[in-house]
Amino acid sequence: MTGTRQILFIQGGGAGAHDEWDDKLVESLRRELGAEHEVRYPRMPDEGHPTYARWSAAIRREMADLDDGAVVAGHSVGATILINALAEQSPERGLAAIVLIAAPFVGEGGWPSDEFELTSDLGARLPQDVRVHVFHGLQDETAPPSHADLYALVIPQAQVHRLPGRDHQLNNDLSEVAEAVSINRPRPVTHT
Repeated sequence: MTGTRQILFIQGGGAGAHDEWDDKLVESLRRELGAEHEVRYPRMPDEGHPTYARWSAAIRREMADLDDGAVVAGHSVGATILINALAEQSPERGLAAIVLIAAPFVGEGGWPSDEFELTSDLGARLPQDVRVHVFHGLQDETAPPSHADLYALVIPQAQVHRLPGRDHQLNNDLSEVAEAVSINRPRPVTHT
């Protein structure tokens, strides 16, 4: 381990999301966390038309380069694809935390999808002993705040953070996310 804590941040979908929207979230996270953290921010393929197959493959490639004790975070549809990819296949390295930011819920009560649906046993399918944080702005007009409640039902171990006055981009302020990431220190990882 390099002495810095790695955070992999997966962008949301939409034309220009990487350079015009979510870059502000990453800037906020970097500013709040400081030099003790390395925030990786890869560009997802064909961001204007995200698909589960392409994005989950890209996410898995990025996770393969992480050290034990890293944090994975995703915004919007990037968070939705991230959590499903983690439930489908655990990463090779031990994670310290999973962070979902303004994540649309795909499945009953949430958004429809032809590619996948989050299941009622999602929490049990995630890597064990990994903290899960769900952050959602109560003024989010893209993914309704009720989606955070749906995640709470299927990931009972998740800590849900409902943020008053915050929109889909959390007003470009990830100070609460940075605080949660700073608290989640890496645990010793044993591979069997």
